[in-house]
Amino acid sequence: MSSNKAVILCVDDEVVILNSLKKQLKKAFDESYNYEMAESADEALEIIEELDEDGVAILVIVSDWLMPRMKGDELLIQIHQKFPHIIKIMLTGQADEEAIKRAQEQANLYCCLYKPLNTQALIETIQSGLATHG
Repeated sequence: MSSNKAVILCVDDEVVILNSLKKQLKKAFDESYNYEMAESADEALEIIEELDEDGVAILVIVSDWLMPRMKGDELLIQIHQKFPHIIKIMLTGQADEEAIKRAQEQANLYCCLYKPLNTQALIETIQSGLATHG
């Protein structure tokens, strides 16, 4: 087993949101985890592959829904097929109910949070997810 810290991965096509998420997560969880940021679904999948190859556990994925090329629900479904144990949280300003339902049914979506994001709610959701699945 590698001594690498487990990872919380955030996916959003808006860099400013990623930076803010990273800052908030670090504030909340300090050095307990490593924080990876991806600006697209493709990048997220690459990061996951690399981490998996290195034997690093990914505990949580926080993904935006509305992204170019691949929406958050599709991304989470793809990830779930390979890594069902990862806690999946979707952020959305305008996801349709269908997308949320799809993610719940096919990706075992843990929670869907609405934008503008309440960071405290996200932190608490991650904490409860980790406590439930940890």
